[in-house]
Amino acid sequence: MTKNAAMLLILLGGSCMSFVGLMMRLLDTTDGPLILFYRSIGLVLIVGTVACLRRRTSPAAFLASLDRTDALMGLALGIAFITYVFAMLMTSVASTLFLLTTSPFLAAIIGWIWIGEKPHSFTWWAMVAALIGVGVMLGDGWELGRTNGNLVALASALAFSVMLVLARRSKRDDVLGGTFCGGLFAGAMGAVAALIVGDGLAISAYDLGMTLFMGAFTIGIGIAFVTWGTSYVPAAEVSLLVLIESVLGPLWPWLFLGEAMSRLEIAGGSVVLVAVALLALNSRDTHKHDNLKMGETND
Repeated sequence: MTKNAAMLLILLGGSCMSFVGLMMRLLDTTDGPLILFYRSIGLVLIVGTVACLRRRTSPAAFLASLDRTDALMGLALGIAFITYVFAMLMTSVASTLFLLTTSPFLAAIIGWIWIGEKPHSFTWWAMVAALIGVGVMLGDGWELGRTNGNLVALASALAFSVMLVLARRSKRDDVLGGTFCGGLFAGAMGAVAALIVGDGLAISAYDLGMTLFMGAFTIGIGIAFVTWGTSYVPAAEVSLLVLIESVLGPLWPWLFLGEAMSRLEIAGGSVVLVAVALLALNSRDTHKHDNLKMGETND
């Protein structure tokens, strides 16, 4: 696969994931565990199918290949899925996506503490800028009564950043096994919560179709495309390309449902997006510089 084709795949994957907020708003139900359970079914089916096709293996062999690392990534990603769904229900789509964009900074700190990857000096400056943006959004959320939802979105970003560090430590070509396990974990937690503290697993035909499609299309296909293209594109450029999810995500509810963003939400979110973009660009330039130095040394 060419790099341009891989970049297009990543953009398509990010675009698919950007529709989560719109689809959440189109549901009749606001029952979080119920949404989580049926969404996870669609996710698991698609991710499992894509993993088998990509790895050219049978479903039984794929299941047998899942190991402790997949389970750990799945646990972290499952928590991210759970908190993501509840954040969407408790705060705006824009705040949820903008706050989730902080995961690279959280991953940098966790990676430094856990696996000894010291962040580049520029990372700290970008992180300070991102924290300012987060502070602006949290302050806006306080005024609008969305503080709890924004904190849940930050918890989702933290869980996702743990998964990123686990994936980096494993040095695997894709995270489809971990994503599959994450879907299983989130779905199981959704089912338990729905049966114990909710109203059971009964759901309308409309919501069933929407949640299954959401899991299969926005998350399943989205992650499959991104992980497929990631093997052919430098990590820093992948970070830039997947920002399309956070850029497009708030636009769909605004265009189709009139869910407007507040000025402070736009301001804070823009600061976070710019900080992540600058971090990715700096990482790419640093990587190129290091490669040039290595080439000169070899000569």
